[in-house]
Amino acid sequence: MKKKRHFKLRMPGAFVILFILTIVAVAATWIIPAGSYSKLEYTHSHLQITQPSGKVEQVPATQKELDKLGVKIDIEQFKSGGINQAVSIPNTYERLKQHPAGPGAITNDMVRGTIEAVDIMVFILVLGGLIGVVKASGAFESGLMALTKKTKGHEFMLIFLVAVLMVLGGTLCGIEEEAVAFYPILVPIFIAMGYDSIVSVGAIFLASSIGTCFSTINPFSVVIASNSAGIDFTQGLDWRIFGCVVAAIFVICYLYWYSKKIKADPTASYSYDDHEEFNKMWSVTSGASNDNPDFTLRKKLILILFVVTFPIMVWGVMTQGWWFPTMASSFLTFAIIIMLITATGPNGIGEKGVVDAFVNGASSLVGVSLIIGLARGINIVLNEGMISDTILNYSSNLVSQMSGPVFILVMLIIFFFLGFIVPSSSGLAVLSMPIMAPLADTVHIPRFAVVTAYQFGQYAMLFLAPTGLVMATLQMLNMRYSHWVRFVWPVVAFVLIFGGGLLVAEVMIY
Repeated sequence: MKKKRHFKLRMPGAFVILFILTIVAVAATWIIPAGSYSKLEYTHSHLQITQPSGKVEQVPATQKELDKLGVKIDIEQFKSGGINQAVSIPNTYERLKQHPAGPGAITNDMVRGTIEAVDIMVFILVLGGLIGVVKASGAFESGLMALTKKTKGHEFMLIFLVAVLMVLGGTLCGIEEEAVAFYPILVPIFIAMGYDSIVSVGAIFLASSIGTCFSTINPFSVVIASNSAGIDFTQGLDWRIFGCVVAAIFVICYLYWYSKKIKADPTASYSYDDHEEFNKMWSVTSGASNDNPDFTLRKKLILILFVVTFPIMVWGVMTQGWWFPTMASSFLTFAIIIMLITATGPNGIGEKGVVDAFVNGASSLVGVSLIIGLARGINIVLNEGMISDTILNYSSNLVSQMSGPVFILVMLIIFFFLGFIVPSSSGLAVLSMPIMAPLADTVHIPRFAVVTAYQFGQYAMLFLAPTGLVMATLQMLNMRYSHWVRFVWPVVAFVLIFGGGLLVAEVMIY
């Protein structure tokens, strides 16, 4: 008797998913009507208005002109640079001639998206090169052996500390793409402690995203959204702090439950099918070129230099306005110093050894950098198809006559779906807040509730959306999307349910 074959559906990889989504986005430009709001931006001491037809006019940069346009934003927010992107002007939506994308846009916009993302791609490649040099020095292997001895029996404490720091980074300064820099230093440690790829992504990406979801003073989401809504970002701050604390406790408890489960039984890991390949890629206990396990002064110096690059990066982002080119330059500086230390001396591997190590390390992250570019290509298709504003206009009409609690819950769901179309937190803020926030006045609820709904809704989607940072993160750790969804869906449900309850409470108590 023949055994029945069981059909097992396997989720395609990151590149295939993004290719399919690019095709879907192109098809959407044929189906969804094209349209646009007039856009307003501050330039050369004037307010520049770009109408849907493309006509451009300039008006004086005064509060009186903003009031005439129905834009309830303080003019100083434009002049000070608090709002540096074009914002939508309420009640100016116009249907336009359809802008369908042709078949050539599938590959063309993939290339254009990659070109637009070149800054973060260079940063990732430099990071990969730095990792390669540190691995070649043998410092990782020796340092991990010393660390695992000291943390024996208290392994989860490191996950706890990392998760707390990531939550704080997310809620205070919006650490997102920058978080990829932390995988090389932390993932090998998590492997040595017996954890899997899920824990690695959970402690870094999930924790930082939860912090950003419940942003308190993050300038890239809540501050710019509040500015665009015409309110001070301190409005609703007490609600957001409470939400952030509760969400942080939930995520840390969830990570503890999962970590304890796989420590007891490694086969319980959601990504156990790929654990050998993951460990081969990220474990350094057998991959260092230096067979001497002694934690020498040279290795200690290399690890110190490697580790210090990360707090310097955080400092630069938070206080000096660094962006990816400056961060890449900083990482390259430390890479060159480590290359000099690794190449010279009695146990040095020479000039060719360190250069090869840098090139091999950079090449290992080429796939990750390409994923980011391909995801941006999808956004280009949607923007040039002129359908994003159509969806926004339909959404605003949908909620305009609802009661307060129903209004805010529907707003949460709207932002959930808008998060797929516009994965940029600042981009969605300036696109939607001038349209959506004034609707709160019509149903007699505070505008800060709309800002909070935007945060919860968009980030609940960004835990899942392939158009965001998820696919690059999974590609970096060679994790299947299906494994990630299995782990993260309870967190998405928590954000929507707890966040929805918090929003209703804001509206009812106001």
